[in-house]
Amino acid sequence: MNTFKEKLSQGEVVYGQMVLELFTPGIGPMLAAAGMEFVIYDMEHGRCDIALASEMIASCRGSDIVPMVRVPDLNLNPISRVLDLGARGVMVPRVETRAQAEDIVAQLKYAPEGRRGVALGIAHDLYRAGDASFFSQANHDTAVIVIVETVKAFENLDDIVSVPGIDVAWMGHYDLTVSMGIPAQFDHPRFLSAMDALVTACRRHGIAPGFLPPTPASAAHWIRKGFRAISLGSDIGVLLSGVRNFHRGVLAGIEE
Repeated sequence: MNTFKEKLSQGEVVYGQMVLELFTPGIGPMLAAAGMEFVIYDMEHGRCDIALASEMIASCRGSDIVPMVRVPDLNLNPISRVLDLGARGVMVPRVETRAQAEDIVAQLKYAPEGRRGVALGIAHDLYRAGDASFFSQANHDTAVIVIVETVKAFENLDDIVSVPGIDVAWMGHYDLTVSMGIPAQFDHPRFLSAMDALVTACRRHGIAPGFLPPTPASAAHWIRKGFRAISLGSDIGVLLSGVRNFHRGVLAGIEE
């Protein structure tokens, strides 16, 4: 059972973290120990390749965390390869049309829901090929996350989020502001309107909006607004913030 999907289907908020730099086998279990429910290993902007992704996914076995992967591009075929490694979900960047969203779902689901290629008795099924029931269960368990991060994506937002099989529509906030011509202006009315539009569209079609807020205050604000798949910053941001705060605390203590 994919607890990430199950909790979202019940209307709950699910917490995790995006990992771009700290690709140690302990990072997934450490996040689980900190109360996180999912981890997304980033192959788009992080230093993760397919071999490293395989090791990171395997390292999550035995913990409660749900390992997922952000692939570099929707044209990196087959994007289902990370599922064969054991990932429980796939995040795909730069989704701008319904046709792209439909193709992503098709690549990640076995027939009759899609066209995912079949390889059994490998990492994703722990080297034990199952019976015919495996395919429907795998389709049910696989989380599909599309990132909407351009003006074109928001022009087609309702068409994208209404595609059957999508579980999360994720706000690509930096890219969207660049696409809008308002780089990193996250308090701009046009960006805030897009955030509201994403929540509204996701509610209408019964899926979850996702976001990576940079601070606890930002996370609380957007959860109250309706976002339910939440990356608590990234590994880089949280580590830097934690070390800076620790350092400031030490300096303040010395000066007392």
